[in-house]
Amino acid sequence: MAVQSKNDGAETASESDRRFMAAALRLSGRNLGQTGTNPSVGTLIVTPDGRIIGRGVTAPGGRPHAEPQALAEAGEAARGATAYVTLEPCAHHGRTPPCAEALVEAGIARVVCAATDPDDRVSGRGFALLEKAGIAVTKGVLAEDAAEIMGGYLFRTFRHRCHVTVKLAVSTDGMIGRLGEGQVPITGDVARAHLHAQRAQVDGIAVGIGTALADDPELTCRLPGLEPHSPVRVVLDGEGRLQLGSKLVKSAPSVPLIVACVLEEAGARAAALRLNGAVILGAERVGGRLALPELMEDLAARGIGSLMVEGGAAVARSFLADGLVDRIWLYSGRREVGAGGIPSPVTQQTVPDDYRLTDERMLGPDSFQEWVRES
Repeated sequence: MAVQSKNDGAETASESDRRFMAAALRLSGRNLGQTGTNPSVGTLIVTPDGRIIGRGVTAPGGRPHAEPQALAEAGEAARGATAYVTLEPCAHHGRTPPCAEALVEAGIARVVCAATDPDDRVSGRGFALLEKAGIAVTKGVLAEDAAEIMGGYLFRTFRHRCHVTVKLAVSTDGMIGRLGEGQVPITGDVARAHLHAQRAQVDGIAVGIGTALADDPELTCRLPGLEPHSPVRVVLDGEGRLQLGSKLVKSAPSVPLIVACVLEEAGARAAALRLNGAVILGAERVGGRLALPELMEDLAARGIGSLMVEGGAAVARSFLADGLVDRIWLYSGRREVGAGGIPSPVTQQTVPDDYRLTDERMLGPDSFQEWVRES
């Protein structure tokens, strides 16, 4: 996704500016999917002689922001230093003072930023506040890299819906599973570990009710140390058929679960799911299918900027048909499913023409490709 931000001054950025911004962007990735409606922002405070004296990343839940954390670590040494911030510092007053004011009061001499904040309360105002105080501002440094990391937040703010990634694990014969057999292993341990790391970087993960009933998934991050980074789970379940004894419902008190139901169809089943810890999100049907564009808007309003759609084939096809798929994560295994296989909606040979390949790697014996739709 392209960043809709000014690049004023990016051409004057030095190689060290780019290096420190790259480090700030890596830092910002630490809390992806954990900062609620706020983006995960990284900040570094760097002295004129190139020493990093302060680091901050938006805290889980969204507060405190990255800038005050980095300034607190730097202390008085922040005076005369440069702040590298991945997103324009906020300029609006809430329960805490704006970050732009905190940078001014700390005596920061220069701010280097990657992206302008599209939030109407901030956009351009943070930069203006800094410049009015005499702080030199360089904008748009590694802006495209920032867009990749903060894509969910930027997408939710610009387009008022989730940034959607469809994940597919495809066998050598183009299948994603076998009818009536639940989960069928297609990729190996390395690819599965990579997927769990990917889960930790999105706000939400969605499956259709067919997959939920057939596989009884938990949809959490199960890599050591990443368990707290499990995304919000979303089940597309028009009739409220998700079982109360499922792993998803049993884990709802510890990992948030949203069940999208047509309330007139789900009735008492929706009430029972709610009593067991699920959040019920009212949905509509159009042409026999859940109205996905409206559902993506409703999830975005709840702070879910990035959504991974992990199953099944019918759900993936619906997202593709509605033009809602912004990125495809394609895992290709070395195993064959054979008779009774469920054809994948997309394979390496059938990716639509309006997607471009942005990443490709081997994961043990399996391969991974990332395809991004041209904006």
